[in-house]
Amino acid sequence: MKLFEVYPLYDVTPVKAKGIEVWDDKGEKYLDFYGGHAVISIGHTHPHYVKRIKEQLDDMAFYSNSVQNPLQQQLAQKLGELSGCEDYDLFMCNSGAEANENALKMASFHTGKSKVIAFTNSFHGRTSAAVAATDNPSINAPINKQQEVTFLPLNDFDAFEKAIESDAHCAVIIEALQGVGGLDEPTTEFFQFIANKCKEHHIVLIADEVQSGYGRSGKFFAFQHHGIEPDIISIAKGMGNGFPVGGILIHEKFKPSYGLLGTTFGGNHLACAASLAVLEVLDNENLMENAAELGAYFKEKAAEIPQIKKVKGKGLMIGLEFDFEVADLRKKMIMEQHMFTGSAKNKKLLRFLPALNITKEDIDLFFEALKKAL
Repeated sequence: MKLFEVYPLYDVTPVKAKGIEVWDDKGEKYLDFYGGHAVISIGHTHPHYVKRIKEQLDDMAFYSNSVQNPLQQQLAQKLGELSGCEDYDLFMCNSGAEANENALKMASFHTGKSKVIAFTNSFHGRTSAAVAATDNPSINAPINKQQEVTFLPLNDFDAFEKAIESDAHCAVIIEALQGVGGLDEPTTEFFQFIANKCKEHHIVLIADEVQSGYGRSGKFFAFQHHGIEPDIISIAKGMGNGFPVGGILIHEKFKPSYGLLGTTFGGNHLACAASLAVLEVLDNENLMENAAELGAYFKEKAAEIPQIKKVKGKGLMIGLEFDFEVADLRKKMIMEQHMFTGSAKNKKLLRFLPALNITKEDIDLFFEALKKAL
């Protein structure tokens, strides 16, 4: 048997990692400024994270959601405290796509409607309704296109008001910072406008924080830069620092019932241990504050390089926009400078999504390498 080849691969084979340092099978060291799509939030093999998972593995790795699991309640309490979202309930699953799938399902249950409003250049996952709400026709199969989704431009007040007046939608799903799409973001005025319109029309507002959550923007959630309160918040990626875990925060005005949502692996003992470790490190090491501070420093350094036409994003979810496509630059950064960065739907954007505990010295090394690659 061979692998089903759906990924274009760089010729690098990582075998060991610590912090932002990654070593390949030849002993070459790389610096990871991408974290596997913003997954590595507290650094590779953080000692507290490793200890937490090892200890849990010695006790119990898994049992189903048919029994008591106090770790889930501990996680919900800690997450509520750190995020400031104590008026929400937590449902755990396994990935960002599954989180958004459950968020959309809850919205449809709640409203009795099925249409969704999403935005140009959005990315919400690769499963049924989540991929239908993703602005990329090439990954939408005919079976997904049965979902009814209205795509609107970001920050277009008139288009949004016209769409929502149809009274056919169950949900609006939006990224406060677009990830794959290229780090475009709604203005505060637009975010507050859609939040108010959703309340007025009894439509569920879903904040997709799969990539931008967990301190990456300098606040726990990126929507918190805009002073709004979503009905449902989807989370994943940085939540487990590499362990597959996701979830949704559901406002307490939604009432649960047995069987409404379900999952086999979601919220298992190892997933909870990993997720608790991440929250404890975020808290103990002040990583949200570090993300905000180093995001500002990154922008200062970027301003020194004339080839960079625009810096997009917040905190340590940042993109550098050039006036040329960056595929060759990204390859040079990996193969010649030994640094991992990311691409986007915007082919002129280089994405920077490191662990939140990097230092100014790490950013200096990045820009020295970038100058050489340019």
